[in-house]
Amino acid sequence: MESNLSTALIVEILATAANLLYVVFLIREKIICWAFGIIGSVLSIYLFIDARLYSEAFLYAFFAVMGAWGWIRWHQRLQTNDNPVVTWPARLHWWAVLLGSILALALGYTVQHYSDAERPLVDAFTTIFSILATFMEITKVMEAWLYWLLINLTSVWLYHDRSLDIYAALIALYSVLSVWGFISWRKTYRWQLETHSHVAES
Repeated sequence: MESNLSTALIVEILATAANLLYVVFLIREKIICWAFGIIGSVLSIYLFIDARLYSEAFLYAFFAVMGAWGWIRWHQRLQTNDNPVVTWPARLHWWAVLLGSILALALGYTVQHYSDAERPLVDAFTTIFSILATFMEITKVMEAWLYWLLINLTSVWLYHDRSLDIYAALIALYSVLSVWGFISWRKTYRWQLETHSHVAES
């Protein structure tokens, strides 16, 4: 038992470090972020299965796949110098929240009745909206950071409840980084608008 606990602790520390580096490099718009994201996600799958947070385990498996897509997409875009920060209109956010909530309720109900999962409804909501926010990150939608802020604040409680205290501390830090990420990407977005305006005038 002690050996298993030690292994889990080591994996949690390594996953925490990799996931933290992922967010920092993502904020800085560095393509290497996806390598750390994939490593952190793979390590996280083990931890969440062990904690019986099955929706979270599925989520991190999805993160690993999305990390590969993000790496490929950013690489292709950077080669053509076409990887801008973009923004979504309010109408698209309303649809995203509505559809995400419906999917989360369906997932939560299914997991609650067909598994021994803990906190299935909360787990389902953080899972579905994390998938949405990850897609927004890959496509560089500025508002992704606002979604992550709400997801992270909820996840702090969820992980602490399941005794994943290192992860809970990491996600608390993510909440702060989400604010930094939004401010940083908003500056990039405004710079893009100013640059495009100057080019159009010339």
